[in-house]
Amino acid sequence: MKVYQTKDIRNIVLIGGAKTGKTTLSECMLFEGGVIKRRGYVDEKNTVSDYREIELERQNSVYSSVLYTEYSNKKINFIDTPGFDDFIGEVMSSLRVVDTAVMVVNAQNGVEVGTEVTWKYTIKSNTPVIFAINHLEHENSNFDETITQLKQHFGGSVTIAQYPVNPGLGFDAVIDLIKMKMYKFPDKEGKPEILDIPDEEKSRAEQLQSVMVEDLAANDEELMEKYFENGTLTEDEIQKGLRIGLKNRGLFPVFCINAKQNMGVGRLLEFICNNVPAPDEMPGVKTKDGKELTCKVSDPASAFVYKTTIESHLGEVSFFKLYAGEITEGMDMINANTNTKERISQLFVFAGKNREKVDKIVAGDLGATIKLKNSHTNTTLNSTRNPDDIIEPIEFPDPKFRIAVKAINQADDEKLGVALNELRKMDPTIIAGYSKELKQMIVQGQGELHLNITKWHIENIDKIPIEFITPKIPYRETITKPSQANYLHKKQSGGAGQYGQVYMIIEPYEEGMPEPSKYKLKQMLSMSSVNALSILKKDSEISVNVRKKEEIDLEWGGKLIFYSCIVGGAIDARFLPAILKGVMERIEEGPLTGSYARDIRVCVYDGKMHQVDSNEISFKLAGKTAFSMAFKEAAPKILEPIYDIEIVVPEDKMGSVMTDLQGRRAIIMGMEGGVIKARVPLAEVGRYSTALSSLSSGRATYSMKFAEYAQVPPDIQDKLLKAYEGQEEEE
Repeated sequence: MKVYQTKDIRNIVLIGGAKTGKTTLSECMLFEGGVIKRRGYVDEKNTVSDYREIELERQNSVYSSVLYTEYSNKKINFIDTPGFDDFIGEVMSSLRVVDTAVMVVNAQNGVEVGTEVTWKYTIKSNTPVIFAINHLEHENSNFDETITQLKQHFGGSVTIAQYPVNPGLGFDAVIDLIKMKMYKFPDKEGKPEILDIPDEEKSRAEQLQSVMVEDLAANDEELMEKYFENGTLTEDEIQKGLRIGLKNRGLFPVFCINAKQNMGVGRLLEFICNNVPAPDEMPGVKTKDGKELTCKVSDPASAFVYKTTIESHLGEVSFFKLYAGEITEGMDMINANTNTKERISQLFVFAGKNREKVDKIVAGDLGATIKLKNSHTNTTLNSTRNPDDIIEPIEFPDPKFRIAVKAINQADDEKLGVALNELRKMDPTIIAGYSKELKQMIVQGQGELHLNITKWHIENIDKIPIEFITPKIPYRETITKPSQANYLHKKQSGGAGQYGQVYMIIEPYEEGMPEPSKYKLKQMLSMSSVNALSILKKDSEISVNVRKKEEIDLEWGGKLIFYSCIVGGAIDARFLPAILKGVMERIEEGPLTGSYARDIRVCVYDGKMHQVDSNEISFKLAGKTAFSMAFKEAAPKILEPIYDIEIVVPEDKMGSVMTDLQGRRAIIMGMEGGVIKARVPLAEVGRYSTALSSLSSGRATYSMKFAEYAQVPPDIQDKLLKAYEGQEEEE
C-alpha cells in the first residue's frame, strides 16, 4: 500500500442506531475501493467488519472495527461502530480521532434513540456530520418523514443533498442536487447511469437545490454575496460552500443509499473525497498543558492510542492516530504518560479482520502497532524530540449498571481478575474491582447487555466459568446524637492475662464544630466481658480535657476525629493507638449492617489498666466493643447512595417512565425536551436498563452519576437491620 500524504487522507466514523446498516455500508465502501473483491453480508456471517465470534453469533456489532478504502486517489479511514448504547465507549473513542461522522439512519424508523445519543457526542466532540438515509428500498421507508424528524431533532442545518425518486419497493434512482443529475442504479450491482433529471422531477429538484444553496451560502460571506447577485451558485461554488458548512457544523448534508444492494455508496465516497476536510484542515488537538498540536509532517511525531484490542496470533494491538510527524518501523518513542521508552516494532493498517503491513505512517493517518510494553488506550507516544506532550484523554461515561461476579471454581479467582483486567484494556467503560466493604468482585458497565457480553467473553474466550449475583449496596452508617459507653475487657486463663477498660463518648461530626469540653448525657455503668452485666444508665455531666487530636480522612468518605482526653495516667499513652485501631476496625465494619461508618468524633476520657495483664490487644478489644455499644445508643442511622439519573425518552413514553421512577423512590428534579432528571437510590436501579428498555420499547436511554448519601426511610432501615442480624446468626 502506498504512503498517503496528509492532504489525501480522510478520517470518518459510521455511527447511528442498531440495525441501520452501518456494517453493510462498510462492506460496500471496501468493495467500491477494491479492498475486497466480494461483499459479505451480516446474515451470512462473512463481513470484514463483524468478524469476532460474539458478533457472528449475535449478528450485530459489539466492538468498533477500524477499516480503510482507497477511492479517487484518496485514502479513507473509517470506523464501523456498534449501534447499541451499551457500547457507547466504542463510539466515543472513534469520534475522538476522526474528522467527520456519517450518521446512518434507517428510513423505516427515522430518528431513533441511537441517533439522538450519538448526535450528542458529535456535538461534544464538535465533529462534522453527514446523514446517510439507508433502507430506502424497504416498503415501509418514508424519506419525507425522516427528513422532518431530522430537522425537528437536529435543526434547520439538516440539508437535502440527494432525494429518492421512488422510495419503497423497486427503489433504484436518486436526484443529486449538487450535480443536478439523476443517478439510476441497475437491478444488479454495478455503476449507476448518470442521467438528466426527468421533466416530472425538475420542479422539485430546482426548489430543493435552491434551499440547499441558500443554506450553504449562509456559511460564507463571499458565497452569500454571489448568491444575492446571481440568484444561484455554480457547482464549484456549491462544493466550496459544502466544504465550509460541513467543517463548521453549519450544514449537515443528507445522502440516499441502499447499502444492501450497494446503491449510492460510490457517490457518497466521491463526496467524502471532495468535501470532507483533511486532517490538516481541522483544529489541532489539545495537550494537557494547553498546547495545540497541528497536523504537520514536519513536526516531531506525536501519536495517540485510542483503542486497544487483543487479537489471536498477534496479541495486544494498539490503534493510534498520528497527530504530527511521521512514524517508521523500528522507531523509538516515549510514552509521555509513564515516561518510558517504547519501540514501534511493526506498523499496520487494518481493514477489520484483515491487516496490511506498512513501513511508514504520516501525520493525520490512522495506524496500528503491536507488542507495546505498557501503552494502552489514552496513551500519548512522542518522538524523543518532544517527550513531554500529553494529549488530553478521552473521557468515557460513568457506569450505569453493576453486578457482582464470582468464579464457579474458587481456584479460578486469580484468573478471573486477570481476565477482567485484560477486558478493561480493550474496553475502558468496563470497571472491575474487589470491594473489601461488600466482599464481592463488582463489575460495572453501560448496561445489562454490556455486562452479559463481558460474561460471554470470560466464559467462551478465557474459558472461566462464572456466575453473576446481585451486588450488595454500599450503605454507610453514622449517628445523630452523643452517647457514652465503657467496657472492661478481662480475661484470665493461665499465664499472662488480658485487662483493659475504656470509657468513651462518641458524637456526630460536622465540619467547623467546636472542640469538645462538656457533655450532658446518660452514662452507661460498666459492661464486662466476663460477667456480662446488664447495661444500666444514669444521668451524668462529663467534662473532657483534650490532650491529643487525630483527624482521619476515611477512604470511603467522611471523617473520624479521635481525641485522647486521658488525665492522671488512667491509661498509658502507649495503649491509645490500640484503642484507635479497635475503633477503626469497627468503623470499617459498622455495628448496624457491617457497612462503613463515617463522620464521628470519639473522646476517650477514662479507663483502667493492670500493671501485668494490660496489653495492646486488651485495649484494642475494649475500644472496639465500647465504640460498638456507644454507637447503638447514639440514634444511629443508615445512609444509602443516591444517584442523579438523566433519561432521554420519547414524549409518548414519559408517563410510564415517570410512574416507574416514583415506584423506585425517585425524586423528579425536572423535565424538559424529552429528558427526565431525577434522583434515585442505587438500591432501586439494579436492572434499570432492562426495565427502561421494556417500558420504552427500546427507545429510551439513560446515564447515572453519584450524587450523595442520604438517610434510608425507617421501614427500610428496619429491614436492613433484621437482615444483618439474621446473617450474623447464620455465620
